[in-house]
Amino acid sequence: MNTFPEALLTGYRDFMSGRYVDQRDRYRQLAEQGQKPHTLVVACCDSRAAPEMIFDAGPGELFVVRNVANMVPPYEPDGQYHSTSAALEFAVQALRVKDIIVMGHGRCGGITAALDPNAEPLSPGDFIGKWMNLVKPAAEQIQGNSEMTSGERQTALERISIRNSIANLRTFPYVKALEEAQKLRIHGAWFDISNGELWLMDPKSQDFLRMDPAA
Repeated sequence: MNTFPEALLTGYRDFMSGRYVDQRDRYRQLAEQGQKPHTLVVACCDSRAAPEMIFDAGPGELFVVRNVANMVPPYEPDGQYHSTSAALEFAVQALRVKDIIVMGHGRCGGITAALDPNAEPLSPGDFIGKWMNLVKPAAEQIQGNSEMTSGERQTALERISIRNSIANLRTFPYVKALEEAQKLRIHGAWFDISNGELWLMDPKSQDFLRMDPAA
């Protein structure tokens, strides 16, 4: 018999007796009026880096798309299946979000795989390997830097990948047009799992600066 995970059922019971009770009216309003999230977050599917928890967001506030290594592919209207591009299209064109955040994180498994020249495919399809080709040129450059430690190479590519995804975002015509019209803002962020630090990318210098939680 296929038994539903008991830990999730316990969590659901806690949710219904706790958070749902506190925000019942909000959920009903969202059901009746639809969602109007203000921000799209492109995040990693890593279980340790959930945007809703990191930003303490309530229901209906964030539209979140998660994939391996929080990447945005370039605009490719080729008739193929594009999950992240579809979510981006819906968030920008239908929901009219005002902000897009590409949020990476420390110790990202996808980035680790991209930096490992000896990484073996997990299946014959090698979907992860093909997906991580989006950052292959940068990964190859960093691999050859013997002056950096493995940890430094990891963090460097995690942040370069964020910049790369932001550049890819701007290849979508409607994203570029809305940003130029100052109706859409694009941000980069990096979350350190080990200590909870949030680093924000400066839009001009593209340096990542640590946010002071007390500020």
